[in-house]
Amino acid sequence: MSEFTRRAGRSAALFAIPLAMAGTLAVASPSSAAAGHARNAAAERPHPAPLTCGGQSVDPAAKIRYRTETLIKAPLRTIWKLQTDVERWPSWQPPVASAKRLDSGKLRPGSRFRWTTPVPETATTPATTLVITSTVRQAEENQCIRWTGPAIGDGLRIDRGVHVWNFTKVKGGVLVRTEETWTGAQVEADVPTSTGYLGAGLEAWLTDLKTTAEAGHDGGLA
Repeated sequence: MSEFTRRAGRSAALFAIPLAMAGTLAVASPSSAAAGHARNAAAERPHPAPLTCGGQSVDPAAKIRYRTETLIKAPLRTIWKLQTDVERWPSWQPPVASAKRLDSGKLRPGSRFRWTTPVPETATTPATTLVITSTVRQAEENQCIRWTGPAIGDGLRIDRGVHVWNFTKVKGGVLVRTEETWTGAQVEADVPTSTGYLGAGLEAWLTDLKTTAEAGHDGGLA
């Protein structure tokens, strides 16, 4: 859906646990400063209509949401391959420890994949591995993709993440836009902090995607 940072023991652990995104995305281990910057940016920016794919958006009722975008100066084909060849995510996204397709063929509606990210020990939780099981709900080749899923670890949980990606050719490259929402009692115990970590994770994901695509890599696909 990146991209999860969870707090077990309610509010306190969220300050220390990096969780990238559910369904999303476990895609970054943001610092507290990065999370704070993302939180403030989310609070200050206007809220446009949510991104969609196949007419479906992120969770409109979710308290935790973040949206961002970047211009990538690379072919759309390269960017799409990087984003949809999920089993190669660990090769260009260091926070993704493993990624496994649960079906075969092109990523399409109904496709499922399971990916993991380690999280460190905190004052209230042990070191553990967050497991995210994502299901693609909508996909339009070279245009958009939307997936959903929970992120579960020992004492850490995001009940549901919904993640939408849009890819649009523009002058000078491809505009990549992404939006994600989280729901669940643990993350909703501290909405501003959760939003900050979600935002930092998505910003890191876009940075890695931009860096890899502009370097001319496409995940090794022919």
